[in-house]
Amino acid sequence: MANSNQTIIRRYIEEGINQGNFLVFDELFHPDYIFGSPGEEVHGLDGLKGFIGMFRRAFPDLKIQVDDLTTEETKTVTCFTLTGTHRGELMGIPATGKPVNVHGTILSRFKAGKIIEEWEILDQLAMFQQLGVIALPT
Repeated sequence: MANSNQTIIRRYIEEGINQGNFLVFDELFHPDYIFGSPGEEVHGLDGLKGFIGMFRRAFPDLKIQVDDLTTEETKTVTCFTLTGTHRGELMGIPATGKPVNVHGTILSRFKAGKIIEEWEILDQLAMFQQLGVIALPT
């Protein structure tokens, strides 16, 4: 089970996020899917597709690299690095053309062989600093 959960996570990241193949989501995610992160909660596959789509429009060269992936029974923890160039609007911020390189962690829970719930922490402070929206401390 643990290896299959890791395979699902890797497919989600490589095919779904990095390649923008949203069709794979129907195969990998439970219909009752919930995603949460500070200030954001998404329900269902359409919500997830919209959320990932927002990031892919803002960062057309979006890439998630898995730095560490740990599995225990029905849960996985993925530590990752997000990179991309800000070419489209993100959360009301017009494109800056600046690159970002930020780290995050996501806890994924599985039910019936599919991802049903995820909770993510992304270093948004670093991302906004790299975009020039928030000044770096002096």
